[in-house]
Amino acid sequence: MSVGSYFKPSAGGGMISIQSSAPDFQAFQDFAKLVPKAAAAAHRRAINKTLGRLRTHIARAVGRSERIAVAAVRQRLRSYPVSGAAASGKLWFGLNAIESSRIGRARQTGSGVSVAGRRYQGAFLKKVYGNKPDIWIRTASKHFNGDDYPDSTVSPGRGPSSGWVAENGSRFPLAKAKVSLEQARPHFDSWVKKADEILLAILKQELNFELQKYLKRIGNV
Repeated sequence: MSVGSYFKPSAGGGMISIQSSAPDFQAFQDFAKLVPKAAAAAHRRAINKTLGRLRTHIARAVGRSERIAVAAVRQRLRSYPVSGAAASGKLWFGLNAIESSRIGRARQTGSGVSVAGRRYQGAFLKKVYGNKPDIWIRTASKHFNGDDYPDSTVSPGRGPSSGWVAENGSRFPLAKAKVSLEQARPHFDSWVKKADEILLAILKQELNFELQKYLKRIGNV
């Protein structure tokens, strides 16, 4: 518990590890020595509650800045609560591009598809793969813009595509509309700082709760 919370980046996202720093926990050492099990339980609860609050904070912040439904961002956040003798909890945030059809309520219009304030001109909403419709565009369309369709693969001689649709006996290359989450990557440092702030506040509450239980117990002896 010497360095406090930190994050480890990866190509597809980042893992935030939430743990107390030695200075933060030093003030509670006397109580921890007196009732180590109660202090350890308080510490676990504090970390796990911090995970929940940080997950909510990140989902709302990214949803607001990137115009994405909070529920869609939450699906990219996975918590790993602390248990047993572990000293830290973890929160994974996947930053791979998210399907535009998931960021809000997509609507087909005469000129394309609109969702969450975004307009995909020349696109259409259709089930091509799977059970849910996605936003697609023919890569030969004059409205095709690679920035709106990240992760499209390149098919030799046919241009970029992430799927195919059959029409009139022929197959046409399609690209699926997605929204990049890479803009969130620079915020990991601030989220780690936020995690430490939340953890310290909750840890004080949880240790005070255990202290009051202890004082009540010895007062009844």
